[in-house]
Amino acid sequence: MTIHEALLNKIDNKEAVIGVVGLGYVGLPLAVEKAKSGYKVIGFDVQDSRVQQVNDGVNYIGDVVDEELSEIVKSGQLEATTDYARITEVDAVAICVPTPLDIYQQPDTSYVESSANEIAKYAHEGMLVVLESTTYPGTTEEIVRPALENQGFKCGETIFIAYSPERVDPGNKDYNTKNTPKVVGGITEACTKVAAALYRHVLEGDIHEVSSPAVAEMEKIFENTFRHINIALANEMAILCERMGIDVWEVIDAAKTKPYGFMAFYPGPGLGGHCIPIDPFYLTWKAREFNYHTKLIELAGEINNSMPEFVVDRSMKILNEDGKALNGSTVVVLGVAYKKDIDDVRESPVLKILSLMNKAGANTKVVDPFVPSFKLDGQIVETIQLEKELLQSADLVLITTDHTTVDYHLVAEQSPVIFDTRNVLKDVEKPNKYIKL
Repeated sequence: MTIHEALLNKIDNKEAVIGVVGLGYVGLPLAVEKAKSGYKVIGFDVQDSRVQQVNDGVNYIGDVVDEELSEIVKSGQLEATTDYARITEVDAVAICVPTPLDIYQQPDTSYVESSANEIAKYAHEGMLVVLESTTYPGTTEEIVRPALENQGFKCGETIFIAYSPERVDPGNKDYNTKNTPKVVGGITEACTKVAAALYRHVLEGDIHEVSSPAVAEMEKIFENTFRHINIALANEMAILCERMGIDVWEVIDAAKTKPYGFMAFYPGPGLGGHCIPIDPFYLTWKAREFNYHTKLIELAGEINNSMPEFVVDRSMKILNEDGKALNGSTVVVLGVAYKKDIDDVRESPVLKILSLMNKAGANTKVVDPFVPSFKLDGQIVETIQLEKELLQSADLVLITTDHTTVDYHLVAEQSPVIFDTRNVLKDVEKPNKYIKL
């Protein structure tokens, strides 16, 4: 039996031990699904607090069911550690670490490099290593492969390396880690087959095999760039429609009645989260190596990044209509999370809106039922409860996140002026002064 066949046999018989490096929004749900499917799973993380929470069966990720985590930890199917030496115990490992941009909008692959190097120290023959972190095309070949082959392994023969991009959409009620289709691209055909076999045993979604890690890496960037550009188009339409006195939301609702050739994207106060505001710039950076300038992607970034300023400027004009300045006005901001029904504020455009308003002298008060506190300009800000008196005291109520648990009837009844950047009051009786993005 070849090394390749032996590993496939372990995977098929659920005898393989699976490692997951990085227990965040991507890694923990993946670790849970692998454990639920019958594999023994060891999670690795550099944060002691996360490791302790997992080992205590305490959930900290919205897309993970509390009871499921507790049950698989109690049964011994899942445990966590900070000790990378335990990589020696695993037969397959997924790398799910952050890939942020640095201050120059260039990829910071230090987490991937560190993880690959730690895995390489303790890797063994007949092991599968899959990178899941979103990154530029070439990362698997340029970072992960050398780290392992420098230890004497031969890719596709004694060790197997693949890329399979995460597809996590926090708060999505229909699609999660378990049922979302998965793309897999290995460095060799054997690598692809081994990685695909593992995911087919764990996930319900279709496993789509591609010819190389670079194809899978580019596919992931393309997914998010597609959304990035189309959201920018919707935002630009919103800016133009505001000047022309046209309701952009009505325009989009009319356009989406076409059964072909149109997909509805919506404007908002800006982009947030760990993917769409960041991932396209990985491609922009990599394109320079090939003497190509990604003009459309960068222009879309400019438009989306300008939306917080647009929201603040509109807020100033709305207040001016009542003879008020932003300086000294009380602005109640509904929502700081970057999207509805989650507690994630990473890259949230609301942070920039709040910062700009505070610098202009506004008295901002933030309501978010999912976020008890957050950091803004180096300070911890506590959110407050939504109450009638709070709304009545506001000079402007700014809706920035469309959480479904908010009492929008109360908001509409008690707010003197509302600026709605999410069109969330479309089915609620509007107050006298109601402005949409």
